[in-house]
Amino acid sequence: MKKTVLILITAFLMSDFCAAQGPAKAIFFELGGPGLASLNYDMRFQNSEKGLGGRLGIGGFSLSGDDSRFTAVFVPAAVNYIMSKDDKNYLELGAGVTAVILRDGSADKKESLKSSFYHVDIAYRLQPKEDGFFFRAAITPIFNKHFFWPYYA
Repeated sequence: MKKTVLILITAFLMSDFCAAQGPAKAIFFELGGPGLASLNYDMRFQNSEKGLGGRLGIGGFSLSGDDSRFTAVFVPAAVNYIMSKDDKNYLELGAGVTAVILRDGSADKKESLKSSFYHVDIAYRLQPKEDGFFFRAAITPIFNKHFFWPYYA
């Protein structure tokens, strides 16, 4: 799993150096969604603010108590397609997988659990054609072989 994440990060970073006129890129913080609370990098695969693209993020949380500490790390990766008629209001459709690493660092035990789940993104984006802030609201169902949460957003 670490190898896959490293390959995805390298591919995203290398694509920045290979483009003569860079594709649309965005770095954003997302609350909710497949990374729970995550920092994400999103970019188009061609020189346009619309079309096929991808995103990679990292997020998670940590809880501490008396002699206990629980940490969860989420690494969402997805491909998406963005379309618009007016170059301001966008529809985003995507799908991906989120790697999950759970660590119980209690004083009496130190255990890790690695898992993953899939997600589908159906989102509205309000973003300027040029640089600036954008707004994104999404419905993001998440699932794997053990569960399905249809309205996780």
